[in-house]
Order: sequence, then C-alpha cells, then structure tokens
Amino acid sequence: MKTDAVRLERLTRVYGSGDQAVTALDDVDIVFGRGTFTAVMGPSGSGKSTLLQTAAGLDRPTSGQVWIGDTELSRLSETRLTKLRRDRIGFVFQAFNLIGALTVEENILLPLRLAGVRPDRGWLTQVVDRVGLGPRLKHRPSALSGGQQQRVAIARALAARPEVIFCDEPTGALDTRTAAEVLRLLRSVVDAHGQTVVMVTHDPVAASYADRVVILADGRIRDDLPQPGADRIAELLAHLGPRVTQEV
Repeated sequence: MKTDAVRLERLTRVYGSGDQAVTALDDVDIVFGRGTFTAVMGPSGSGKSTLLQTAAGLDRPTSGQVWIGDTELSRLSETRLTKLRRDRIGFVFQAFNLIGALTVEENILLPLRLAGVRPDRGWLTQVVDRVGLGPRLKHRPSALSGGQQQRVAIARALAARPEVIFCDEPTGALDTRTAAEVLRLLRSVVDAHGQTVVMVTHDPVAASYADRVVILADGRIRDDLPQPGADRIAELLAHLGPRVTQEV
C-alpha cells in the first residue's frame, strides 16, 4: 500500500504586504503518494513554481504545513532542513544551478559527496547513459549547451535515488528526442524504484508521462485528474486562458 511522500496542508504563500501583496498559493491541500508521478500545470502566475519550491523546503510558507514522509518541515532548523533536502529530496532547477568550477561528473556526484555517501556506480552509469552525458563527464558547464546543462541537473537530482524528485520544467531546454529520454527515465524511477516525481511543466506531451495531472489557477487547485492524455490536458489549459502576471 502506498503512503504519502509529500503532503501539503492548508498551504498559503503570500509575497509582499499591504496593497502590494500577491497570494501565490491560497489554502492548498494536496497529497503526493509514494511511487507516483504527478505533473503540475497551469497558466503563468498560477503558483506552480511556488508550490514546487515550498513542497521541497526551498521556500517557507506564510501559513500551513509541508510534510516529507512523516517529517513536518516548519519544525526544522535551517541546518536540519538543509540536511533533509540533501538526503531525501532531488530538485531539477529550471536555471540548472550547476557549479562552474566543477566538471559534469563532479557536479553529478556533489550531493553524494556532501552527504558522505559512496556512489552506486552501476546506477550512475545508467543515469548518465540515459541523459546522453557519457562523452561529456570531464567537461565543465561553460563548455555545454543549455540542453546539456539541463541533463547534468537531472542526473545530479537522480544520482542519490532520493525519496522525492521535484522538477521545474525539466525538458524545457531539451530537443524532442532527449526530452523523451528524460521523461522515460523519470517514469522508470517511479515504476522500477518506487521514487516519487513531482514535475512542473507547460507541455501536455510531457505531462502525459505522469500518472496524474494537477492544474493550478490563481493559487488554487482547479483540476486534479488521473492521466487524461495530452489532448485533454491541452483542452483544460486552453479553457483557463492566458495570464499576463509574473510567474510565481
């Protein structure tokens, strides 16, 4: 029986104050089960990135609670929260967040080295091969394209086999073929290894790899559906219409 990997309870995040206050998340309740793959979608300004960052412990909520397994994050000091993110969470940033002085291999291994964990070389070889980085392991990020840097970020997040992998537009900088490989890899870590993936994406095709699609609008959950297929996802998003506010 699957248990909760991530649970958000009455989660609210407000930026600014007074007349300048912006409510990015508005009393959100949601559970992401262990061993599931969820795509989070919505128009610009809907709160997708804020939900991801708050759930991963990268941002503190204004009110409400975030649970990773049986650990409630608001009770943790910054030191303990940092350790939890390092040991139990993988995060694929839209902006890559690679360290320029390190090689591709060193960037991938960095979370393991910080945790004092010996890498599983068989698993690392599989991850590197699936994201097409084999010939680039000794290169530094400055010698890579944007798509290649994104592959490094994905491999780094997968290297330690964390309980939960949060992905912010993981295929946005990739060509179609590499994007499909990455999505199949994310699908396989859920199916074969029981990890949990929560992915923000704007792409209905990318979302079709998930078990479940959650659609946000105005900081609230508008739809929460078992896999409806790419065409239905596109239709649901089209009904929400474009937003011109800044993404949060």
